[in-house]
Amino acid sequence: MKCSRCHHVDTKVIESRDASDGQSIRRRRMCEACKYRFTTYERVERPQLTVVKNDGTRELFSRNKLLAGLYRATEKTSVSNVQLEQLVADLEECLYACDDTEVKTSKIGEMVMERLALLNEVAYVRFASVYRRFKDIAGFEKELLSIKQQRGAKDLVK
Repeated sequence: MKCSRCHHVDTKVIESRDASDGQSIRRRRMCEACKYRFTTYERVERPQLTVVKNDGTRELFSRNKLLAGLYRATEKTSVSNVQLEQLVADLEECLYACDDTEVKTSKIGEMVMERLALLNEVAYVRFASVYRRFKDIAGFEKELLSIKQQRGAKDLVK
């Protein structure tokens, strides 16, 4: 593994542990040349999923692209990177369990929103505003009302 700072090829594994419920291994590494420390993840390679966009175009599923969108949605919230990694790992597991090599973006978006709503309401609204492309404040208000009603139903159950 090359050092991400100086690109030296000799790095040493300092620590290894399971991540994402045993679906990957997190390794802390140190460069032998510059002593820089960094983290890598090792996971099982699976068949590629193809994402079918709304306009019909297809591209390979990218967990990094999904994580980037989630990082933007959860910026300045209490959601941790570990929680986001777990959310994406859970979502990937569901997608691969379907045994379908093609999945629509709408399905992925809905699955993400279900999980994000349970994790953090602010992040959910941020993600929903981009995903659902609200045209005006009325669409945004409708989504907020839906969240309030769901929260009210949960409070009644308790």
